[in-house]
Amino acid sequence: MTDGDDFLAWLQTALYDAEVAVHNGDPAPRRAVWSRRDPVSVLGAMMNAHGQQELDELFVTLGERFSDCSSYEFELLSYDVVGDMAYTEGFEHTSASVEGEPRTYTLRATQVYRREDGQWRVAHRHADAVRG
Repeated sequence: MTDGDDFLAWLQTALYDAEVAVHNGDPAPRRAVWSRRDPVSVLGAMMNAHGQQELDELFVTLGERFSDCSSYEFELLSYDVVGDMAYTEGFEHTSASVEGEPRTYTLRATQVYRREDGQWRVAHRHADAVRG
């Protein structure tokens, strides 16, 4: 298995499962796939975070706001793996309740990853809403 194959398998399992979980109100799996090493950052569609403490607070808040995920799909447009670094960019298509209101939306999302102790971890996320 190549580094790219290994990375894609992780995206389609652990990262996918973590995204579905946070959209169902459980932030723990998402936090588990994120780096515990600084720097970490989120420039998000809903909130921003820099550093471990702000990241933890952000994920707890997201878990409180989201529920009832009925669908989540990551439409991968491009990615690359170079050594222990990788990136993805694509569209996240989600149907879930946000603060109790059902919503369907699409985000443009770019993420940067680091391989730490043999495991892929998210280090940075930038996402914003696609406006028609």
